[in-house]
Amino acid sequence: MTPNPLLPDLTVRVRVEAHSRTSACPCGATVTLADRPDATVVRHAGTVAKAHAPDITPDDLAPRLAAATHLPGLLLPPLGDLPLELHGRLVTLWPYGAPVDPEDPDAAPWEAAATLLARLHRTPAPVPLPAMRGPAKAAHAIARLRVAGQGSLAADIVLRAWDTLPAWARAEAPQPDDTTLCHGDLHLGQLVRHPAPDGAWLLIDVDDLGVGVPGWDLGRPAAWFACGLLPADEWTRFLDAYRAARGPAVPATGDPWPALDVPARALTVQSAARAVTKALAAGRPLDEVEQALVDACDRMASVPQELAHEHAK
Repeated sequence: MTPNPLLPDLTVRVRVEAHSRTSACPCGATVTLADRPDATVVRHAGTVAKAHAPDITPDDLAPRLAAATHLPGLLLPPLGDLPLELHGRLVTLWPYGAPVDPEDPDAAPWEAAATLLARLHRTPAPVPLPAMRGPAKAAHAIARLRVAGQGSLAADIVLRAWDTLPAWARAEAPQPDDTTLCHGDLHLGQLVRHPAPDGAWLLIDVDDLGVGVPGWDLGRPAAWFACGLLPADEWTRFLDAYRAARGPAVPATGDPWPALDVPARALTVQSAARAVTKALAAGRPLDEVEQALVDACDRMASVPQELAHEHAK
């Protein structure tokens, strides 16, 4: 099999870019931060290069890069306004930011994440943007599961839960909000400190940035909490910080769940679909976390569809 030249050529590109930006480059090793079908990311010194998913087009990416450039206090700004092309993939260049430490969960910046989201949701889009891509990504995960999961009980459960969601959450209809600026794929891996190591927290990864339902950005931590995967105190810290920063996705007081129910359900289904697809590909049983996601989908699927849709309005 011919090796894919993307990773070595991306490594060369990031080294050249890093050296062009400083005469004092320590010139250590180039580190691969991610190498997946949807993204390859490498770092050399203070510069990061990302090869985006093969289906991302310049029209998809250019306005999102422009938005990041215009909102440097919220989003990490790119090194350049337009993407490059390498082996048929769009490549963007970024300054390095220090990520959340996955080995120190007690230091997870839930308050910083919530405050950044609230500020983002209250900020008018600085340039015309397409729809936030969260529902489209969930639909993509379901499409992959339909192919991989034939004959799988877990896959059937996830697909039944998917059918309980309203059309907009399945990317089958426009989102009911077409003005609010949203990140589209919020989790703690989307925060970095810049300048590293102890600068301000900023949001990264603009691939799904757009206008849409702001509750989607709260949907993943809400889903984790509902599935028992996020402790109540961490969820409360996140929600309270979002409200304190006047985030518009939920009411300032009272029950937040009428606004979060659909996003939380959709992101539970998306996470479960990805988990089942990976487990089937590896020929292994679901682990504890993956099973918890499927169990949550089973509870969703047991609710009569008309009641689920009524509660989702």
